[in-house]
Amino acid sequence: MTTGQNNVPSPAAWVRNALGALSGVLAGITALAVAQLVSAFVRPEAGPVVAVGGAAIDRTPPAVKDWAIRHFGTNDKLVLQLGILGVLALFACVLGVLAVHRRRTGALGVLLFGVIGGAAAINRPDSTSVTDALPSVAGALCGAVVLHVLTGRLVTARSAPSAPDVLPGAVPTSGQDAMPTSVPDSGPVGDAPVTAAGPAAPATTPRESRWDRRGFIAAATAAAAASAGAGALGRSLNGSRGRNAVASRADLVLPVVASPAAPIPRGAQVRVPGVSPFVTANADFYRVDTALVVPKVDATAWRLRIHGEGVTRPMTLTFDKLLRRELIERDITLTCVSNEIGGPYVGNARWIGVRLADLLAECGVRPPSRGGPADQLVARSVDGMTIGSPVDDVMDGRDALLAVGMNGRPLPFEHGFPVRMLVPGLYGYVSACKWIKDIELTSFDAYDPYWVKRKWARRAPIKTQSRIDTPKPFARPRAGTVMVAGVAWAQHRGIDKVEVRVDDGRWQEADLAAEDTVDTWRQWSFPWRATRGGHTLTVRATDRTGHVQTETRTRTVPDGADGRHSVVVTVD
Repeated sequence: MTTGQNNVPSPAAWVRNALGALSGVLAGITALAVAQLVSAFVRPEAGPVVAVGGAAIDRTPPAVKDWAIRHFGTNDKLVLQLGILGVLALFACVLGVLAVHRRRTGALGVLLFGVIGGAAAINRPDSTSVTDALPSVAGALCGAVVLHVLTGRLVTARSAPSAPDVLPGAVPTSGQDAMPTSVPDSGPVGDAPVTAAGPAAPATTPRESRWDRRGFIAAATAAAAASAGAGALGRSLNGSRGRNAVASRADLVLPVVASPAAPIPRGAQVRVPGVSPFVTANADFYRVDTALVVPKVDATAWRLRIHGEGVTRPMTLTFDKLLRRELIERDITLTCVSNEIGGPYVGNARWIGVRLADLLAECGVRPPSRGGPADQLVARSVDGMTIGSPVDDVMDGRDALLAVGMNGRPLPFEHGFPVRMLVPGLYGYVSACKWIKDIELTSFDAYDPYWVKRKWARRAPIKTQSRIDTPKPFARPRAGTVMVAGVAWAQHRGIDKVEVRVDDGRWQEADLAAEDTVDTWRQWSFPWRATRGGHTLTVRATDRTGHVQTETRTRTVPDGADGRHSVVVTVD
């Protein structure tokens, strides 16, 4: 089909919808890039992906969180962020197609997402003001403009009807009654029928619909380039905000500790390949928390406030003041309440810090067992997390710490730099506040911390557990002597015995490695005379109080998994 010189054929409906979807994606990218740029002037945590992701984490049922940690491990936050971006991309495509037919409706849809992101940002526990909504709102406004402009280039418009062609032999008429000077009498001329008034004019039709191809390409290219620039600048500015924090950690030299940890006993590490190292390297230590963006806190600007019920002398500490106090060094094994039976979320490290009980005593705090009014210590993180610990446990003589070092180095950012809290014998969700900034003394009746609000137990001592590290599940060892080995833990109680059972046979005592302290895990090994065929190996531990690891399996909610770890192997 030919058209006038200035006309471009209308795209097919599916092409227009596809270009509309592309317009929606470009609008979404623009919105996120501008939001990231604006967040550099507000705070990085106010960005829409972080805010919406945090809101999603807060509202996710415990069972779903448990499933995510079990299947994705420490990558659960990356999976969540990718999922959010995927959902946003899908909705952006839908809004783009909608905007092809209803431009204003599509743009309003983008603005609605900005409102949702802004509301999520200002309702986060770490939100400081309504300005946290600015990144989402500004990004949505820019995204709506881009969508409106791009889809405007796809709108087709009918041009005016084309004039009828003048046939050969006809004289143009200038009036209604004008007649041709001559009329052929020999039949039709071409395809035009002849009448008494001359050949009939062909029907007038509108010209082909038009869309601005060049304008669309130019606008889409400009939007993509501007988004890339805004995103790069936003990342750079957000990165610069963390440079002071990175510099403060790089410049930190940990003081000499007043009370060093005893040397790790010879024989604490069993000489069996496949068993976890007795000391977990910082890079290999598990990380389970709700922070989508790891907080980077400048140690020179860090402050810790201690206040609340029974605090007769409130205290505010700087990092320098904390380092000038007496530092101790201790080996402590940490365990996450999300650790399934035989799971990986347990690790042992050498920590440097200040005794938390000493600080509380200086503030006038007395535990409930000695008449104090507060039975709960609520620790608050810079990311808004709240963690509640029993005051009696913190002050009963165990090495509860405000830690500044991990395995001889300043804390990694992922593990709480500049200061984190840890209490031996308690699961992390009731003891191990990272990036701590505030300690409030209160009661369990008066306040429910983050995880308690989500149906986890208020008090959560670590359960006696053991794990088979080798052989791995479904391994195929050769017949003969096979070393079965692993770790067992019952922090602040200690491990007294580990036993192994093959299939439904009797329990046989394993060889225990040397014990470091009651606050660390303990390794064990068992020489098994393996015979050909399939076998099930099961392990159980007994702690120093005489409690034997139970056979009944329970899930992690509400206070940690229970049960015995088993592996199935086939001996060749």
